[in-house]
Amino acid sequence: MADLPIDWKHAGRGSSALEVFLLGTVELESALTLQSRIVDQISQRDDQHGVVLVCEHPPAITIGREGSFSDVLVEPEELVARQTEVRWLSRGGGTIAHAPGQVAVYAQIPLHRLNLGLVSYRQRLEQTLVATAADQGVDATSAIIPGATCRCGQFAFIGAAVRDGVTHGGMYVNVTVPHEGLNLVNWSHSGQRVTSLATQRTRPTSMASVRECLIRHLAKSLGYESYHLYTGHPLLRRSTRKVYVYA
Repeated sequence: MADLPIDWKHAGRGSSALEVFLLGTVELESALTLQSRIVDQISQRDDQHGVVLVCEHPPAITIGREGSFSDVLVEPEELVARQTEVRWLSRGGGTIAHAPGQVAVYAQIPLHRLNLGLVSYRQRLEQTLVATAADQGVDATSAIIPGATCRCGQFAFIGAAVRDGVTHGGMYVNVTVPHEGLNLVNWSHSGQRVTSLATQRTRPTSMASVRECLIRHLAKSLGYESYHLYTGHPLLRRSTRKVYVYA
């Protein structure tokens, strides 16, 4: 990450808009660093301005406050062979496997300036997930484990946290992740099956369509009247590496 201030060109003081950045495929560490920088910036503001990052990750596993390393179902040697990193994060939720075909939506929102509490924030994220599924022709409901579930199982998970009154982390939606990618971890101790939207729909599912629905419904659920859409982010420094591809 370049050590530069974020350019709030479209977000002057007093802004109530939501800025959404489509980042493509991003290394987990880069996404975490970028979120931290944005949280610092938003916490110093006095308006309702918010930022959402939408991306996919190369294979990785993150463990939240309700998870443990025992949730990882493959041997360490296999993780090394797959070049799959494991990270412990200070977010809610349990253990989540990340892979191409999963949409990660990271929201940096000033909760107190939007008059939202933690419970209402979670509910609005779940409303976003249910409405997105409905647009894809999938009948979904909120789940015991924060997220959304359908007939075939839970396809979306929430792993969020708050620092200095600003949210970070967010939603992870399995769109086209194959079963091999889903079976790397124990996502839930409730016995809930894990699935993807493509499996539930039994036909190809557009990542672009799901991203568009998530952004539109998230802005509406959080009470933003408008949002600005961008490709990339000026502080995002990309790196490349070979990754394990599911056959």
